[in-house]
Amino acid sequence: MLSATPEPISPRSPRVSAARRLAKRNFRGKERLFLAEGPQAVREAAAHRSGGDATLVELFATVEAAERYADIIGEARAVGARVHLADEQVIEDISTTVTPQGLVGICRFLDTPFEEILAARPKLVAVLAHVRDPGNAGTVLRCADAAGADAVVLTDASVDLYNPKAVRASVGSLFHLPVAVGVPVEQAVAGLKDAGVRILAADGAGDDDLDDELDKRTMGGPTAWVFGNEAWGLPEETRELADAVVRVPIHGKAESLNLATAAAVCLYASARAQRASGGCRSVTES
Repeated sequence: MLSATPEPISPRSPRVSAARRLAKRNFRGKERLFLAEGPQAVREAAAHRSGGDATLVELFATVEAAERYADIIGEARAVGARVHLADEQVIEDISTTVTPQGLVGICRFLDTPFEEILAARPKLVAVLAHVRDPGNAGTVLRCADAAGADAVVLTDASVDLYNPKAVRASVGSLFHLPVAVGVPVEQAVAGLKDAGVRILAADGAGDDDLDDELDKRTMGGPTAWVFGNEAWGLPEETRELADAVVRVPIHGKAESLNLATAAAVCLYASARAQRASGGCRSVTES
C-alpha cells in the first residue's frame, strides 16, 4: 500500500508549480535543481550523492508507476526524497517528454569544479566546446561514460548540462562521472595541459588521421578530446589550442559522421590505446 500521500497531489500545488518551472534554465540556475525523467534517470539519481548529500530531493509518480517501480520508490524514500503521488495530467505538466513514463524526479545540481577534475589526474576527458544541441551533449556524455572516461567538461559556449533533453540523452550517465560546466575553452585546455594531458581536437578537416595516430602508438597517454559544434565544427582559434587536430577517416561513401558517432569512435580509440600494453591504463582495469 502506497503511503506517500493519501490522494494524488493537486495540480495547483506550489510543489507542482515549482517543478514545472524547472523546465526553464533561469529557474534551474536560481534553485540549483533540475528534472530527471523516467525510471532509469530517477534510479540513477537516487543512487547518487554529491558532497555527501543525496542528489534526488523530490519525486512525482503516478500510482501505476509507483507500483511498477516500487523499488525506485523505496530507494527514493531511503535517501530522504519527498515522494508525491500524482495523476497523469500532473506528470504531463511537469515532464518535457511527449510520452512521460510516470516518474519525474527533482535533483540537486551535481557538476564538479574543474579544479577537482584536474586534481584527480584524469587520463581520458571529453571537452564539449561550442556544442549547442542538448541531445548531442547528452549523447556524448553517454559515450564518454561507456568508454570509461574520467570526466566531461562543458565549456561556457556549450549548452546547459541540465537541459531536460540533455539529461534524457545521457540515459543516466550524467550521474556516473564528474562533469564540469561553464569553463572557458582556453582555461580547460591550459589546465589539462598543465596536468599532463595531451589535447586532441576532433575535426573532419584535421591534418592527422585517427588510424595513423593509432598506428604510431601516440594515444596511450592521458588524452582530452575536444569536440565542437556538429554544424560548423571547431573555430580556428580552438583548433590552434590543441596538440593535434585529428579526423576520423571515412572509408566508405558517407559524407561525414554526426558528432556523437565521431565522439564514440575517438573516445573508444583512446580507451583501447590506453588499455593496450604500454598504455597508461591496465589491460585488466574495469
